[in-house]
Amino acid sequence: MKSVPTLYEWAGDLATFEKLFKTFYEKVLRDELLGEVFRNMSPEHQTHVAHFVAEVFGGEKLYTQEGGSHATMVGKHIGKMLTEEKRQRWVHLLMQTADEIGLKSDPEFRSAFVGYIEWGSRIAVINSQLAENPMQHTEPMPKWGWGETGGPYIPKEN
Repeated sequence: MKSVPTLYEWAGDLATFEKLFKTFYEKVLRDELLGEVFRNMSPEHQTHVAHFVAEVFGGEKLYTQEGGSHATMVGKHIGKMLTEEKRQRWVHLLMQTADEIGLKSDPEFRSAFVGYIEWGSRIAVINSQLAENPMQHTEPMPKWGWGETGGPYIPKEN
């Protein structure tokens, strides 16, 4: 019996994730709702996000090797006061970009991909309302696979 590939392996390779987020953030910067939120992002932002998602999906640990952690990513959203409208636009543009670049579209992969994007973007909105990062730098990176989440989300106390 063949082993089941990681989401990263199924999607392609690092170039796939880098192309996805490069193309996506080009759209975000032109977007009337999201452009303001991202106009001051560093030139490396899209690469960091690509490396983060690739690692979460089972790829090389480039994000953590570059000094990042789950707490680092959460910290990027602290105090941004993101809204549900902005989150939905962000998700919509990312899904549109995934289709445009030809990201795998089989139901199983897209279900897992959309599941992660929904989960992560909702956590970003929650954390964007906080003044301090609730995560410790020692907490592990999330790992996303083909299955379900681990139950209801319960925010951590500061």
